[in-house]
Amino acid sequence: MMKIVKDGLLTSVQDLGRTGYQKYGVIASGSMDTFAHRIANLLVGNEENEATLEVTLLGPVIKFEEEALISICGGNLSPSIDGEKISMWKPIYVTKGTTLSFGKPLTGCRSYIAIGGGMDIPPVMESRATYMRANIGGYEGRPLETDDVIHFRKARPYPRKIQDDTRSYVEMDWSIASDLLPKYSSRPLISLIKGPQYEWFEEDSQQSLFSSPFKVSSQSDRMGFRMEGETLSLKEPRELISEAVSFGSIQVPNDGNPIILLADRQTTGGYPKIGQVASIDLPVLCQMKPGEHLTFKEMTLEEAQKALLEQEHSIQLLKRSILLKQKEELK
Repeated sequence: MMKIVKDGLLTSVQDLGRTGYQKYGVIASGSMDTFAHRIANLLVGNEENEATLEVTLLGPVIKFEEEALISICGGNLSPSIDGEKISMWKPIYVTKGTTLSFGKPLTGCRSYIAIGGGMDIPPVMESRATYMRANIGGYEGRPLETDDVIHFRKARPYPRKIQDDTRSYVEMDWSIASDLLPKYSSRPLISLIKGPQYEWFEEDSQQSLFSSPFKVSSQSDRMGFRMEGETLSLKEPRELISEAVSFGSIQVPNDGNPIILLADRQTTGGYPKIGQVASIDLPVLCQMKPGEHLTFKEMTLEEAQKALLEQEHSIQLLKRSILLKQKEELK
């Protein structure tokens, strides 16, 4: 098990979301950076949808009461074990009694901690994702707090070479190739597909969408990023019957400031949707901090599908490579 010695700004249990229940009005939730979440799990031998800890900006202090195989992926929040800096994007074996902590955010704002074997958290509606506004799932439906204790299930066997090591932690001698990792940035260029109501907007607004920078407002959270910049205006007042929204949908309310819907988004929305962030760029988007700026570039649906298929192909190749490496270490 592991104990939360000091809670961080916002640490919650997340998986890839509570799918299949949005038709009943149940929020999907799940990890904001799904790429980092998936890779963190693969590195420790878990299924991709296993729950991880999503750490936001200021990380917690965690003491491991038992040995564990962990990995930390996503934004670099300066993780360290017993005061020593550790690497991202690779498996790390920690012994009983070691303490994991975080420091200054260097890139991005969300890290994902995977535990080999997974956390012993009961699923709610087939998911361990935390939806904090309704106290559903995760650890008692809330962010982790000081003195919380999380048990984890039995992991696969550890390589003998690390079991015999006397150090408090051992990093594996391999990691994810840098060209496979998302390029987190404080001023990213985000791919955008025109939305179903794109033509409802004035020509100047259509041009501004792809030429002007937008700032992530301080009034942003896991539900959505409120953007500040050029206001977007409709050609004429129009009403829209509420319809389904998805991760990355960009709604434009009456004030003209777009909102990008994220993991804790509502299930339907009645504001016009001017665009949809391409899935390939959602991990980069979700690592942005309030006050940072982004610019949109146009991408067709076909281009977005091709890019996503290429990424999925790379992940599956990576998955096979990791499995082969893990089998080799057990010999």
